[in-house]
Amino acid sequence: MARRGKRYNQMAATFDKYLSYPPPEAIRMVRAMAAARFDETVEAVMKLGIDPRRADQLVRGTVVLPHGTGRSVRVAVFAGGDKQLEAEEAGAEVVGGQDLVDMLSSGGEIAFDVAIATPDMMPRVGRLGRLLGPRGLMPNPKAGTITRDVAKTVREFKGGKIEYRNDRYGNIAAPIGKVSFDDAMLYENLSALVGEIVRVKPPAAKGTYLRNLSLSSTMGPGVKVDASRLDRLVRR
Repeated sequence: MARRGKRYNQMAATFDKYLSYPPPEAIRMVRAMAAARFDETVEAVMKLGIDPRRADQLVRGTVVLPHGTGRSVRVAVFAGGDKQLEAEEAGAEVVGGQDLVDMLSSGGEIAFDVAIATPDMMPRVGRLGRLLGPRGLMPNPKAGTITRDVAKTVREFKGGKIEYRNDRYGNIAAPIGKVSFDDAMLYENLSALVGEIVRVKPPAAKGTYLRNLSLSSTMGPGVKVDASRLDRLVRR
């Protein structure tokens, strides 16, 4: 286990780490404990009652956060012809077709956070699986990143749309904003995220689905949240 700094331990000692706090209180606590010299990201982590080894229990998709994440999102688009111009006009930072595939294959810099591709480009982009897959950048239909409407998709991701997916332990971690956001903004983003995760509960998942929810800032300790008290949560 990694050693924690003195300040981290001091902050962790100011609250009960076993208690689940009402969402507004948890948000205030996380913001109050953020003391880094940069605008820390606030992240939500959910433990789900799924078996990540089973394909019919995987949880993956996208959700639009009402107030975005507070960070600039760099978008790459794999497309050809007029779709390249559409992507550029929508604000994509990296645009290309076979030339972009070749550049990345030869060791070029991956200077983007989201990758979008038109369906006709996927046979070529698929060759980058070993490069983009481990970074979570491979275009995928479940994430809405394989599309003909590249302009709309670029604008959505730059405007606050995020992708979520469970890890091999059944956890989902996603940003819900910055500590510079006010409490209401973080609350609305958290409600949107959790509501979406509950909405897409796999039918094959049995027992308690949303087992644990916590919030933390980049450098701060995690605070447990009572998710049942989120206004927009659809209970199951």
